[in-house]
Amino acid sequence: MRQIEFGATLLILLLLSQALLGPLLASEAEPEGAMLLRVMWLPIYAVAAIWMVARPGISLDVARRIPIILALSFLCLVSFVWSIDSAMTMRRGFALLMTTAIGIAFAATWSWRDLILLIATSFTILGLGSAIAAIIAPGFAVHSDIHVGAWKGLWWEKNTLGAMMAFGAAACFAAAAQFPRYKLIWWGIAAFHAGMVLMSTSKTALVALLIAVAGAMGIALVRRGIGFATLMLFLAGVLGSSIALIVTLAPLAALEALGRDATLTGRTDIWAVLFGQIAAAPWTGYGYGAYWTQEYGPVFWVRQQTQWPVPTAHNGWLEIALAIGLPGVAMMALSYLLTLFRAITRLFRGRETYWALVFVVMLGVISFSESNLLQRNGLTWVLFVATAAKLAMPRRA
Repeated sequence: MRQIEFGATLLILLLLSQALLGPLLASEAEPEGAMLLRVMWLPIYAVAAIWMVARPGISLDVARRIPIILALSFLCLVSFVWSIDSAMTMRRGFALLMTTAIGIAFAATWSWRDLILLIATSFTILGLGSAIAAIIAPGFAVHSDIHVGAWKGLWWEKNTLGAMMAFGAAACFAAAAQFPRYKLIWWGIAAFHAGMVLMSTSKTALVALLIAVAGAMGIALVRRGIGFATLMLFLAGVLGSSIALIVTLAPLAALEALGRDATLTGRTDIWAVLFGQIAAAPWTGYGYGAYWTQEYGPVFWVRQQTQWPVPTAHNGWLEIALAIGLPGVAMMALSYLLTLFRAITRLFRGRETYWALVFVVMLGVISFSESNLLQRNGLTWVLFVATAAKLAMPRRA
């Protein structure tokens, strides 16, 4: 029975990545265009519900420890009341609520050791699939129109591949810590993920990868002793302060050093227009999942001013503000900071820290250039919910 649950969890993680099926059956502009991509989630929701019902005590205990995340999910569903597309918000809000339930089910079902193994295995399968696709079907897995030569693997574009492979590297480092007997194997797979990040040419993913590598090394070094830990934390503080100072005083030079233009490939132009849209509905937003669907709604003016069919905010926090307003942003920030704090408190104990702390930091970094927060049927949201829930529980659990 446990093997069946393991296989089912692995399959769900692969489907949540939205790899292969999305690009094959739908377009990036309308990722849910195919009926199959909408109805296939229903049996997955049912499996998550069955797991929670089968373990009512632990599932309720897990759920009650992440009240802000639950409130956020319910707020997205309730936003159909004021949404500019009530039917769309109700459907997508329900999907988000069930996606959160999947994360809770994972946290209630699996130990840290098993969960990290599942995550690392799923990213490894995705990485191998992307590499094979790029070699045997470059027309599908390699950009040929824009970003010529950049690998996109099993997804629509290179940034998604890069982010997934950076998460994969972090998961492999965590698996090496959980299974020290096989650490050389996991380190080798992490190196493979790093190579895939380079092939994607995604600068944001490269920064995330550096965080994964530095995070794993930093945690290992910090645990060598209190004195050494104090030195490492001091050096990390100095480095962080220096980076913040450089970005503040010379942002253009910092961007050029990363190979980015001053508009972050047009993102700042989008953000400037969206700030005005958020200011028009700061307390409610426009309804979860509805803003970008109404061609002649508020998004019309965004596309008119930017002169291109903008599909997303390219920023997780702005996306939340557009969906459920500034209160939603505040709730997400509180939930994120609380999870980050809990991960930091495990810096000196528990092998799960190699995943939890590094993943949360990486997610925060990527969220500033990608719409990766509060994603319905999304892998990163499920992983965040599961990680936050397990961090909120006592270590003995």
